[in-house]
Amino acid sequence: MTFLRSSLRLAAAPLAAAVVLAACSPSLNWRQWRPEGAPLLTLFPCKPSGPTRNVPLAGAPSAVTVVSCDAQGMTFGLTFADVGDPARVGPALEALASVAAGNVGAPVPAAPASAALPGATPNPRAGRLSLAGRRPDGGTIQVQLVLFAHGTQVFQATVLGSRLDAEAVDTFFGALQLGG
Repeated sequence: MTFLRSSLRLAAAPLAAAVVLAACSPSLNWRQWRPEGAPLLTLFPCKPSGPTRNVPLAGAPSAVTVVSCDAQGMTFGLTFADVGDPARVGPALEALASVAAGNVGAPVPAAPASAALPGATPNPRAGRLSLAGRRPDGGTIQVQLVLFAHGTQVFQATVLGSRLDAEAVDTFFGALQLGG
């Protein structure tokens, strides 16, 4: 499921990383992952994969990459694109949130909750959102997402599922590290 359509460096010492990883369920196989062409290093609990496609984003075509994987009944995903113009960053973050909410039939919260991410470019449309909605089959779905930017690059980290494991969600979002 794509998150547009259906919606660096780790600063921690190895010991701190081991503590974080040990806190999560053993069925999640956390591994470092760095997207090509983006100043981001993060952890995924499974091997992510997905396409890059040219789609309209904030009023102009953009090469949008969407990667995801499924683990422990949840889908972990990352969507990112370089919108090329600082004036398009806010509208692109807003569009990502709107598409994610629309995919599950949920309203977009008026303002995202604060989600401090060192190295992120400040933007009022960046932050963490919680959505509750319905799957196409009518079942319930929960969605947690973090929207952020680095220069003209926009990112959406997402976890979705019928039930979300709070530790896994916090590990996934907490591992997001921007850097050169």
